Amino acid sequence: MRSDRKRWQRGFTLVEIMIVVIIIGLLAALVGPRLFGKLGTAKQKTAKAQIAMLGQGLDHLRLDVGRYPTTEEGLKALVEKPAGMDGWRGPYLEKREIPNDPWNRPYIYRCPGQFGEYDLFSYGLDGVEGGEGENEDVVSWK
Repeated sequence: MRSDRKRWQRGFTLVEIMIVVIIIGLLAALVGPRLFGKLGTAKQKTAKAQIAMLGQGLDHLRLDVGRYPTTEEGLKALVEKPAGMDGWRGPYLEKREIPNDPWNRPYIYRCPGQFGEYDLFSYGLDGVEGGEGENEDVVSWK
């Protein structure tokens, strides 16, 4: 009976541990690339959702004030009343802060815009105009 207890108390052998590590490595190699591909598209979707949320705030501000904030007033007008903006009833964002894009850069806001009354966009992962995939610009006018 003592020899049976000692056999169970020995633990794992080096070979058993190495087999488990190899299996985990193979699983990570198969699943990892698929997860990282979805991470990029998730960031694009997050940027689109944030642009839509900021756009709603801008629309509410316009209803109260009668105009969109100028480029100089910027998105900050959604959370802090700019000088001379009568009728402002903000803050117009629930969290009372302007989020950065998913790549941790500020959104770009221009009013008047080239593509609409205002342009609100992010340059994507690469931070420069244009691109495809994760580098594609996320814009308010499409």
